[in-house]
Amino acid sequence: MKVYVAYLATDGGRDAVALGVQFARTLGAELAIGMVVPPDQTGAFVSGDLVDQVLTAQAKTWLKQAEGLVPDDVQASTHIGVYDSIAGGVIAEAERLGASVIVVGGTGGGLLGRHSLGPVVNDLIHSSPVAVALAPRGQRHTKAERVRSVTCAVGSRAGAEELLDAAITAAERAGVPLRLVSLIAVDLMPGVHQADQEAIEQARAHAAAVLDEAKARLAGTVEVSSVVVLGDTVEDAVNGLEWQPGDLIMVGSSRLAAPRRLFLGSTAAKMLRVLDVPMVVVPRTGLS
Repeated sequence: MKVYVAYLATDGGRDAVALGVQFARTLGAELAIGMVVPPDQTGAFVSGDLVDQVLTAQAKTWLKQAEGLVPDDVQASTHIGVYDSIAGGVIAEAERLGASVIVVGGTGGGLLGRHSLGPVVNDLIHSSPVAVALAPRGQRHTKAERVRSVTCAVGSRAGAEELLDAAITAAERAGVPLRLVSLIAVDLMPGVHQADQEAIEQARAHAAAVLDEAKARLAGTVEVSSVVVLGDTVEDAVNGLEWQPGDLIMVGSSRLAAPRRLFLGSTAAKMLRVLDVPMVVVPRTGLS
């Protein structure tokens, strides 16, 4: 198994390496740290070959620095790809290396809170056929050497089964507890004054059914629990959960996602605004 870190020589890139190390150590996986550089766009003043050499040499220097962030107990390799599209190149490199997940860090701009999406990361979470893990800002300072637990945001929309499959697989591979969470946001409920209690009961029933399914499939190999949280908004509901260093959350692609592609839905985007734990976005086909 391989974990691909899409690296930039920034604090966000170092956050991504830290999360990649945590994943690799937990899963006994190899860490592949890669940089994607664009081909020559400078025109006639400098030869393309020379520019490519300069870009590649600089990337090698940065990757050497990134490799120095990886502890001795984690096997790591570095890779450089030259592509017209950075996001497309990241996906191509991850697929070429057989990676099960792409890890990225915040690059500035985009959402508020501990997660910040630059244009490349935004493209990845709306097009990748490979799961994408988003490292929150400051992940490089975490004291957790391994993943402590997996939280899965369960629902009943299209793709929910694939997400549950992926969460069960991840928890079992990592040997960590699995927490199933049903979020109920009042602002998303039509006719709230009449429907809120009914919706809560439906969510509890659904969570119990999913919990039973997960327990049966895991057959006692890891601890499984479920919780239903209510809030005025998605953000309030998420803030009602307890988080510890080493926890992560897994969410599924929006129902708008094409097969084998990601599409970050509005609920997951709202969660990103307040979460300070890593988020793994799973494509409609789950994890490889």
